[in-house]
Amino acid sequence: MMHQYRKEIPYLNSVDVLVVGAGPAGIGAAVAAARQGAEVLLIERYGAVGGNLTLGNVSPILGKVSEGTIYDEIVKLLAQNHKDEIPVETRNGKEIHIDAEEAKGILTDLLYKNHVNVMLQTAVCDVIKENNTLKGVIVTTPCGIMAITAKRVIDATGDGIVAFLAGCEYKIGREIDGRTQPTTLEFTINNVDESRAIMCFGGSDPVKLPNGKKYSEFCKECEQNGILPKNVSIVRLHRTFYQGERNVNATQLNDVDALDAKELFKAEVELRDQIDKVIGFLRKYIPGYENCMLKTTADALGVRETRRIIGEYIMCDSDVEEGRHYDDAVVHNAWFLIDIHNPSGGGQAEGHSKMAEPYDIRYGALVPKGVENLLTSGRCISGTHRAHASYRVMAICMATGEAAGIAAALSIKENVKPRELSPEKIREVLAKKGVKL
Repeated sequence: MMHQYRKEIPYLNSVDVLVVGAGPAGIGAAVAAARQGAEVLLIERYGAVGGNLTLGNVSPILGKVSEGTIYDEIVKLLAQNHKDEIPVETRNGKEIHIDAEEAKGILTDLLYKNHVNVMLQTAVCDVIKENNTLKGVIVTTPCGIMAITAKRVIDATGDGIVAFLAGCEYKIGREIDGRTQPTTLEFTINNVDESRAIMCFGGSDPVKLPNGKKYSEFCKECEQNGILPKNVSIVRLHRTFYQGERNVNATQLNDVDALDAKELFKAEVELRDQIDKVIGFLRKYIPGYENCMLKTTADALGVRETRRIIGEYIMCDSDVEEGRHYDDAVVHNAWFLIDIHNPSGGGQAEGHSKMAEPYDIRYGALVPKGVENLLTSGRCISGTHRAHASYRVMAICMATGEAAGIAAALSIKENVKPRELSPEKIREVLAKKGVKL
């Protein structure tokens, strides 16, 4: 059944650069574009900025890129009140702790000081397009439906919503069956006894319990015996800034269509029930966690994978596996493990996360095919399922956002379409800022 609807929509604003989504990638994009002199509007569907870094309760920040990007700047800001932070480095790399509540204010202040205009509780519901050129978006606001026009639009939504509505080609999930990585609700516990409590970065962590048994093997046994929820075969326990706290990455629900609003609520119900079971497991079986208490939970579901927008270049498996470098790279020495949370079971799809070599992200991966005036950043950039499993983490998302923001502003200055902009122009700006390329 179709409902025909017609209405005159008022124009709310017209800007140089419109960034959609205020997560790590969107913040990087908005700040970078504003620093190039563009008038920037950042819109966010939730009531605070930060995305998974704040509302998703995802901690620590993982991944790394070359020196000098906005990632370094944001990490420094997040740590400014925590001079006594205990450094943690694992097979996953350096862990950057987050105080999610504190970060909301820090990131808001970063945007304000860089003259980025921000609209919260504003979601895109359609696009304004002439032929193959994107002119703006239709948004829902607390005052109703409105239109925003822009010379350039950056899709930093994670789900690639703008690109999808604009008709861009995309892929979802792994190539063999389309299944995506599972969804998760992260949470934080406190009242942990630091003198006895372990940490765990993942299934390949060799940490052992006091009885000598490998913790990861014990988790698998508990999942098989129904003590832990189905497919929760590892309970990751990360330090935070504060003694007696752990951020817990454990809950898991497979085969969730994270683009279906009804399924998102079903996932919330199941994953919040899993939180109680995981805490019960920790209290009963893991030394130092006997009296642990739930402190906070994510305000938004942790979605690892939805649309990957097909660009002028597709980041491929060998780019990440072999650490390939390119003359047109706008992100240099990106690195994280090939971290594929199993789409069809517990643990890792390949037994454990695989090593990657520091690699470059080419400008073409940020330029969608077939639609003008549009750039992507964050986890929805162009790549394979396996490459995405590495570049989807927050450190790399910030850097792709910064590159997209610079590209948007420069293409306006140069009076060329984003796809016609020479990557060397972006690289010159990055190098002048101190980014190693």
